[in-house]
Amino acid sequence: MPNRDSDDFAFEPQNPEPNDTTGLESGGSVTPGDTPPAETGVGGPNHEPPVRGKTIPIVIICLAVFLVLIIAVGLFSRIFGFM
Repeated sequence: MPNRDSDDFAFEPQNPEPNDTTGLESGGSVTPGDTPPAETGVGGPNHEPPVRGKTIPIVIICLAVFLVLIIAVGLFSRIFGFM
């Protein structure tokens, strides 16, 4: 098993020291003409999603159940000779 303390596993920190970063003035501001840092992708929508009504799905389900019941009654009536 390799030694994890060796220099082979040394890494650069993800956020470099602000004093050593090129393009930054003292205090962390960007020098004139330099591109500012890219924005992060953390943001999301600034509004609540619309609330959808439940009436239409309930009506569709009720119609489907009613249709299935009508078909089932028709099949049973033909099987047992009620018609």
